[in-house]
Amino acid sequence: MAKEWKEAELMLHFQLNKIVATQTRLMQEWFDVEKPIFDSYEMRRFEESLSLAQENIGGWNEEDLKMYFISNVLYLSGLMSQGNKGYVGVFEKHLSATINGIKLSVRTDFLVAKGFKNIVEKPYFHFQEYKPQLNPGGEPMAQILEAFLIGQAKNGTPIPLYGCEVIGKQWVFVIMEANTYCVSKSLDCTDRDDLLQIISMLRKFKEILETRLLID
Repeated sequence: MAKEWKEAELMLHFQLNKIVATQTRLMQEWFDVEKPIFDSYEMRRFEESLSLAQENIGGWNEEDLKMYFISNVLYLSGLMSQGNKGYVGVFEKHLSATINGIKLSVRTDFLVAKGFKNIVEKPYFHFQEYKPQLNPGGEPMAQILEAFLIGQAKNGTPIPLYGCEVIGKQWVFVIMEANTYCVSKSLDCTDRDDLLQIISMLRKFKEILETRLLID
């Protein structure tokens, strides 16, 4: 069985630095987005998803959260590509690598990577979620960091890696550059303005991916 790392353990073992009080340049760029423009179908889907979350998120289990809500947010973000643009969005993907003699292995709930269909070549974005609270068997932030470290080992080039942690209704965005990761303030997905911000940021990542990361 793979070791269940804690965030603090990964920070110590891999000499990681955490930034929470201020935003890095890339995090500022990611947050500096305008509200998304929806067509009529997307607006209906947004309103239905928001209403479902506001009424039911407290009673959803993990699968309910994925199927009723997160899948809709990912659809509205445009990240669920199957390779026609040079990248794929895949669910339940296992990643592993040995770094400095230490074996890391993690399952990402959703992963955006260079690849085709279910073939992953170069990871760019890692999504981890738990409902309704921290899983006693693992920390989502630790799993994001594991995925980032594995991604750095696989990518071979020093590109920033992006991610998102979801615990219940709280969404937190993360960017890792070299050995430093920046954690954003928390957004409440049952708040209309925060949910618009979440979707805008995911769309912004798609823009960053297609115009910057894929060409590196």
